[in-house]
Amino acid sequence: MKQIVISLLLLLSLTACGGGSGTDTTENKDASSSPSSEEREQNQASDETPKENEGTENSNTYTSSTPSPEDSREDNPKENSDESENDENTNTHISLTPNSEESRDDNPKENNDENEEDESDENTNTHTSSTPPPTQQNKSTYALTAWNDLGMHCMDGNDFSVFSVLPPYNNLHAQLKDKNGDLITTGVTITYQSTTGTDGKMNTSSIEAKNGTSKTNFWTHVNALFGASLADNVGLTGNSMSSTSPEPLTFNATHQWWEAEGIPITPYNDDGTKNYYPLVRVIAKDNSGKILASVDTVLPVSDEMDCKRCHATNSVAEAKPKIGWVNNSDGEKDYKYNILRLHDEEEPNAVRDHKNELSAKGYNYKDAGLEATAKSGTPILCVACHKSNALPNVGIEIKPFTQAIHSKHANVVDPISKKKLGDSTNRSSCYACHPGAETACLRGAMGDAKNSDGTAQMQCQSCHGTMNHVGASTREGWLDEPNCQSCHHDGKRETSAIDPATNTLRHAVDTRFATLPNTPMQGKSLYRFSRGHGKLQCEACHGSTHAIYPAHEADNKVSMALQGHTGTIAECTACHTNVPNTITGGPHGMHPIGDGWVKGHEDVAEDNPAQCKVCHGADYRGSNLSKMFTTRTLKVEHGTKTFTKGHKVSCYDCHNGPSGD
Repeated sequence: MKQIVISLLLLLSLTACGGGSGTDTTENKDASSSPSSEEREQNQASDETPKENEGTENSNTYTSSTPSPEDSREDNPKENSDESENDENTNTHISLTPNSEESRDDNPKENNDENEEDESDENTNTHTSSTPPPTQQNKSTYALTAWNDLGMHCMDGNDFSVFSVLPPYNNLHAQLKDKNGDLITTGVTITYQSTTGTDGKMNTSSIEAKNGTSKTNFWTHVNALFGASLADNVGLTGNSMSSTSPEPLTFNATHQWWEAEGIPITPYNDDGTKNYYPLVRVIAKDNSGKILASVDTVLPVSDEMDCKRCHATNSVAEAKPKIGWVNNSDGEKDYKYNILRLHDEEEPNAVRDHKNELSAKGYNYKDAGLEATAKSGTPILCVACHKSNALPNVGIEIKPFTQAIHSKHANVVDPISKKKLGDSTNRSSCYACHPGAETACLRGAMGDAKNSDGTAQMQCQSCHGTMNHVGASTREGWLDEPNCQSCHHDGKRETSAIDPATNTLRHAVDTRFATLPNTPMQGKSLYRFSRGHGKLQCEACHGSTHAIYPAHEADNKVSMALQGHTGTIAECTACHTNVPNTITGGPHGMHPIGDGWVKGHEDVAEDNPAQCKVCHGADYRGSNLSKMFTTRTLKVEHGTKTFTKGHKVSCYDCHNGPSGD
């Protein structure tokens, strides 16, 4: 049996470099290497992990010679530039490793200034003995944040017997800070395990539901597709599906995060019901096994990506193969066979012309074509021919997958809207193939923003352009993506990353809200790899691509745990025991928020009022950047004043303008 092994060094995981956009001015303070007696009591009271879980071996367990979390802090937390770092990745699994789904394309605009309605994400379900210990953020010691990288990962549904675009593959990242503001990189173990979702149900296996219903046949066909022999519930990188037993995250020195990539999760609960937003509990422990912090985070996954609208038998006449529909009784196979039949008709010599290249990669497809190959029992991997930057070292010298799919379908007429997909300016055309109407891949601060008439303010095309843009031959799929500064620049908050003057992505020079240059590689700048204040990843505070905080109830779990309200993690106390005394040393050059700033800001404003305009507007009457993230009551000169969530703070709230009393 063929075994195709490809290096785990992902193309998209190259060393990040370049400067951050803010400066962390937190002092580097010494701290005790062991928790206080009060903290020990909190840990003991909250640690309800089943005994069998306590004995689970962690491949990343550190010996007693490993420095304590306090000793392993970043030496100089003031610096927020991403200096050259050790780029050795301790994850040594090797196999064909897709970075995630082809439907991903980053939508990375930070919307740190959006303020949507708070959602209640408290889970009232009682924990049982099969669930992990309750979440805890030890307010006096540590802050743990965790996120998925894309906002939604996609998979081929439950059938992989005909062809595959996307395997079950989800990425989990985490960072741990002590309350001195220092990043903890050694001396701890961090794990993930399934926990009760916002629907009150759990997802602990990707093989079958408790009623015997199959969740996916991926593991039956994984060898033929990816040349890997995997045990059930083990993904392409060797990481396991989340269960009631903890699984380890490993530390990635290049990105300064803890990671478990390639988790093979599916959107099916254990009772067989659908849940696109399953939760896992991430737990950080010290060497003695004491819990330092834990947090619930979502691993969103969708099987809504399919082609049935046009390619199911008897659907759209224009998509009917010349020799007729396949008419397979299994709807999950039917549309896939119809697609392979069409491919064979349009490219009858595709296999024969590339026989040697395919064989060299371990794929022995039949000269008769892709349909014949699949019907003989060998499923087709689309990127075996059409390269994808999500799957390094795959593909041959023909059109990349992103270009082939999007350029081909840009001229296809949507049977519902009756418009060419490439002419559409709303997300419905994208949701014809990408997830989706039910999944809501595009959600959160940008996806949920509304115009005054109730229509969506931003669409997929607002960031990515039309389907013709996405499928352009000059575009490098997965890498040429919009970034934060495309919309957030020079005090502006655009609602489209497309520059109307050039009809291309806007290139701004203002770096206040910018992603890092040359990240993750020379000439590229991606949000999901960038980091800033305190060396935290941008996604750690702003949320995942396509799901900028506040978003779905499951997405909001992390921000609620860290700061007590939804939205961008913006409370200094989320990561600092004491609010730093700084003027512009916060995230994106921001000052602290609270009574201390109210009391001490007068001299700052009088000495250099112009610097206030960046957030409070050119007329000092407030802007989107000065909105309150949550309702606050602050001490002012003559008593207290309450500012409601969403209020644009201005100099006129308490004074007669910047120069008034």
